[in-house]
Amino acid sequence: MPLPAPELEAFVDGFVRRSMNQDHIAGVTVSVVQNGQVVLKKGYGVASLSGGRRVDPDRTLFRIGSISKTFTWIALQNEIDAGRIRPDTPINVYLPEKLQVRDQGKKNPVRVRDLYNHTPGFEDRALGQLFERDERRIRPLDVYLRQERPNRVREPGVLPAYSNYGVALVGAALANTGAKPFEDLIAERVIVPAGLTRTTFREPRAWRDDLPAPMAPALAADMAEGYRWTPLGLQAQPVEFIGQIAPAGSASSTAADMARYMTLLLNGGTIDGRTVFSARAAQAFRTPSYRPAAGAAGLNSGFQDIALPGNRRGFGHAGATLWFHSNMVIAPDLGLGVFVSVNTDTGQSLPATLPSAIVERFYAPAKAVPAFTPLAAEAAAVYEGDYLTDRRAYGGLEGFVNRLIGVAKVRASAQGGLAITTDGQTRLWLPTDREDVFKAADSADMLVFQRQDGAAARFFAPSGVAAYERVGPLFKQGVLAGMTLLAALASIATLAGVFVRSRRDTRQTTSQARASLLQTTQAVLWLTAIACVGAFALGSGDVAAVVFGWPSGWLLTASACAFIATLLTLLTLAMVPVVWRGGRRVDSWNDLRKLCFTVTALIFIGFSVVLAAWGFLEFWNT
Repeated sequence: MPLPAPELEAFVDGFVRRSMNQDHIAGVTVSVVQNGQVVLKKGYGVASLSGGRRVDPDRTLFRIGSISKTFTWIALQNEIDAGRIRPDTPINVYLPEKLQVRDQGKKNPVRVRDLYNHTPGFEDRALGQLFERDERRIRPLDVYLRQERPNRVREPGVLPAYSNYGVALVGAALANTGAKPFEDLIAERVIVPAGLTRTTFREPRAWRDDLPAPMAPALAADMAEGYRWTPLGLQAQPVEFIGQIAPAGSASSTAADMARYMTLLLNGGTIDGRTVFSARAAQAFRTPSYRPAAGAAGLNSGFQDIALPGNRRGFGHAGATLWFHSNMVIAPDLGLGVFVSVNTDTGQSLPATLPSAIVERFYAPAKAVPAFTPLAAEAAAVYEGDYLTDRRAYGGLEGFVNRLIGVAKVRASAQGGLAITTDGQTRLWLPTDREDVFKAADSADMLVFQRQDGAAARFFAPSGVAAYERVGPLFKQGVLAGMTLLAALASIATLAGVFVRSRRDTRQTTSQARASLLQTTQAVLWLTAIACVGAFALGSGDVAAVVFGWPSGWLLTASACAFIATLLTLLTLAMVPVVWRGGRRVDSWNDLRKLCFTVTALIFIGFSVVLAAWGFLEFWNT
């Protein structure tokens, strides 16, 4: 049954305006297509507060973030169809020598297939390099790929872990085999043939001889501004440049162009009598090329495999920059495509939920109370624990930050399901009739656990592009917090002792005096490190400041202080026997002070071990 246009518009109007009010969104652009027709195309709010420009779905360009990747996948599939690139061939075959992926001790090479399945085994780094605020810092794609090589942390093909770098490698391979810059190639092979006159991978900046041409002035004039919501209201933000890794995320487009793009995807690669990609490629985008476990979401040759209400499956891609959030969902069996984008940092919920809400409202009304068999307490205990995303940096200070923010806490819920908390948000997951498979109570999302030795070892994110692996006791946030508190109290007690000891208590041997000075110095360093981390945490709510200001001076100072304190702690620990041996009774510490010194040394060494495991001591690795 086709969508009734008036009812659809009324539903979307209410949904969007409610979200704009709740989430303080400046502007929204939406398009819905079905069976070759544009059913809805509409703008809401403002593209620019200062200029008073309203969002025009035909003219206003929004940053579409990682939806850009779908253009790259189309260009790749065209090369695969032509036989110029083969999926199971190592990507190095198609790259110039200076960009080739190094072995780094891994047995298997990274294949083309691993890149579009997001299984290359790379760590994922973003801070200080994925986005740029100063256009003078933008680097050519090949320079970026050379300078920002990620570590290979596992063999390819083992686990999904979203990789912007991997997509950029594909873009570089396309540019290399096509003998032209990526921006030129993607325009000639996808954008222009599809008739997308207001879509571009170029960015609004000044001309530079070492970079591809910038965005055309006529398009730049119609770009939506990005906004950040603050207690003082909406604040316009400068452009976040991502041209240095363009194949992964630099595209901008209008709702009208995205309607045409979705029609192309629904039509199997043809539009207005022109073929942009083959029927074989069209099928690849609708068929899982990788699924990490039965029932889990996977990847369709780069496109995301999406669960929809009514047991339907779609494909598409979500995307985000710092200020823009977008989503594109295609439901082939309904002939339906939905695109939505917002220009405010707090607006991520609207693009994430509107496509499914449309399908649910018009094609699969939700049951008031989903039927399920509650988990018994002992069954739920198998899944409970802390899990850490594999889409992260694996070492250094960025790895430390990722360990703090990338945790999912899985707990049994009172309803007989699982409550999973990520990014401060808790969702309820209900058991299904399949062991280890759970369905979201608020959507069609599915979540699948894998077991090891009878206990859940990991689960796969419903987006299909990450795994969350169970962490051991050393990496629990409670252990880090507890050791930090102990170290802080021990440091304060050590410094307090300098001022409150009586003359009798200060009698000591030369060795004990040196040991006391060492431990006092450590106490100062540990408190300085803890205070600097606290200062960083206070400012971490400003995501842009963290991203653009990385590496943080606060964290660098904290890490360096902790590193020196650790070295001194090792020396202090070696002096414990000397301290206890002491000297003549009248010139030595009493047993209580010796015990306090020893306990403090053990607390400091325990704190050092935890920080080393978390990567915090690697101040040189940012």
